[in-house]
Amino acid sequence: MKPPCVVTVQYILPALRVAISKELINTYKMRKAEVAAKMDLTPAAITQYLKRSRGDAASAAIERSGRVKELIYDISRDIAEGVSPPDLLLMKLCRICRAARDEGLICEAHMEMMPSLRGIETCACSWGPIR
Repeated sequence: MKPPCVVTVQYILPALRVAISKELINTYKMRKAEVAAKMDLTPAAITQYLKRSRGDAASAAIERSGRVKELIYDISRDIAEGVSPPDLLLMKLCRICRAARDEGLICEAHMEMMPSLRGIETCACSWGPIR
């Protein structure tokens, strides 16, 4: 059994890191080492995210969500401009995960991980009926 939190940690969070890293590098012209320092990650992790050897599994789902992308732009801007303290950035990251959950992205990834969940009517990922 794999609860929704496993899906979030293994798939959603890495996909969010990919999107945020790309936004910081492409829009704000930050270097990988700078992105790594601001995100408390290693430069090697940033390289792997950009090469999609990490975080690729849920990236397409993240890209389809207008609300999640909007929140990614918001947190990326805050990181680049250095206007938010780390605790506020963490709350914003949690808000992005909540939006992914609300939009059914975690359910989608969960059903990929556990085919036995396909066809069910309710899901622990969204705490209610599947959309």
